[in-house]
Amino acid sequence: MLADTAADTDRTSTRGRALPVFGAVLGAAVFLLVRGSLTDDGYITLAYAKNLAVHGEWGLVPGSPANSATSPLNVLLLGALTLVTRVASGPHPVVALGVLTVLCGGALGWAWHRVGRVLALPPAAGVLGVALVLLNPFVLSAIGLEVLLIPAVLLVLTVFALEGRPVAFGVAGGLAVLTRLDLVVFVAVIAVGAPAIRRRLLPAAGCAVLTAAPWFAVSWLVFGSFVPDTLVIKQTQAGLFAPWTYRTGPVMYYAGWPVTVLVSFLPALLGVAALAAWAVERFAGRRPGLPVLGPVAALGAGGILYYVAYSFLGVGPFHWYYVAPATSASAFAVAAAGAWYARTQRRTGPPVLALGVVGALVVSGAAVDAAQGVPWRSPVIFGNWASAGDYARVGGQLGPRLAGASVASPGEIGTLAYFCECAILDEFSDRGQAVALIDRRIATANPAMSLALRVNYHWLDRSVTAREPDYRLQYAPGPASGPDTWTVSSAAKGTGHFTLTREP
Repeated sequence: MLADTAADTDRTSTRGRALPVFGAVLGAAVFLLVRGSLTDDGYITLAYAKNLAVHGEWGLVPGSPANSATSPLNVLLLGALTLVTRVASGPHPVVALGVLTVLCGGALGWAWHRVGRVLALPPAAGVLGVALVLLNPFVLSAIGLEVLLIPAVLLVLTVFALEGRPVAFGVAGGLAVLTRLDLVVFVAVIAVGAPAIRRRLLPAAGCAVLTAAPWFAVSWLVFGSFVPDTLVIKQTQAGLFAPWTYRTGPVMYYAGWPVTVLVSFLPALLGVAALAAWAVERFAGRRPGLPVLGPVAALGAGGILYYVAYSFLGVGPFHWYYVAPATSASAFAVAAAGAWYARTQRRTGPPVLALGVVGALVVSGAAVDAAQGVPWRSPVIFGNWASAGDYARVGGQLGPRLAGASVASPGEIGTLAYFCECAILDEFSDRGQAVALIDRRIATANPAMSLALRVNYHWLDRSVTAREPDYRLQYAPGPASGPDTWTVSSAAKGTGHFTLTREP
């Protein structure tokens, strides 16, 4: 008897170590796959991290404070890891991103192990849960942004809700809103959906506030904005996708990448269907419910509410905005299939089929990833004017050419700013341009949004004016040659060129 118990303990311990290791190794593998194809918005985050680590500044370009980083936690973690890499000859934010990708993969593995232990899920469920995130083409197409931090922190939050740990839940909730302020939707829904947290809501809320409040106080009082300027900037860019909106964005992406959209979003749709079935079973009393799934069901429900909320915010269908709802609903699909299998203890039939369908979607996602090439030259979902390599070449040559002068951004700034390390100006890097944009948005917003923005920007220093650029960098389709001209190519746009001109 004692020998059997010891053997069971050893097997549990081994599985507990194996899943985080699996997540970390898979995270390393996918980073090596995508590291040379990071999107322009991903490089915005890396440029912030570099400036934080090297200059101690919060901004996209040196010497120009800004508040356009969507995810403070992502920048802080990448900045700290970049600071560590300075030990080896210089700052290496891309290496820091690789380390963070591995850590997020390990965190996903750890969280799925804990979820599996509480819900008595089969080991395959955890493997599928990790792989659904790390092999999702939509997720991998936006590495550099907070797309791995989001599912990792939300699943850790769910673990603490399942285990009834209000203090740890509060800390994780604070980290979630530091990852993205809009993740407060998930924190609230999961807190309500977990009886152990609901009964001790005060200490949970207190820990969340203590974790997140210091940053938001600094952001509101020093940078003049509780919410990053990115919200206003992206709202003004919604017309880039006309007639498509966030609500109809998946249809737009399906028209261009049907297979990719199916393998990326079908797990989430299965999760929504499973959530509806669970709610009927749990609350309609047709069969004995599965109350222990409550926090995981709340995670899936949070994804639905998040999608609805974003549909009313007036932002465009940027593909990384779908990561939070897609990965949260997918997580419930895996948990529900695993719980169904564990409850029935059937080795054939519908429970096995449910896990098999999820497994097939994982394999399909991996196939889409591999079809893009190894390693990737561009993301699967991609719309930039130039590849990361071409942008790096232009940025590296642009810095010496400017010799300290400033230049107006052509419209895509992240990769250029990262490699140029120069004063490249637009609303993301120049707070004066952002102030003008903010005031126009407040004036044209509906009364509720206008009031919210006025409160958010109460402390904004409106005396900051836009900087006048010395040069202007412009993009045009087709090849070109001549001085201060760079020909580039893009999987999305084909061949084009950038031209540098002196401002009059």
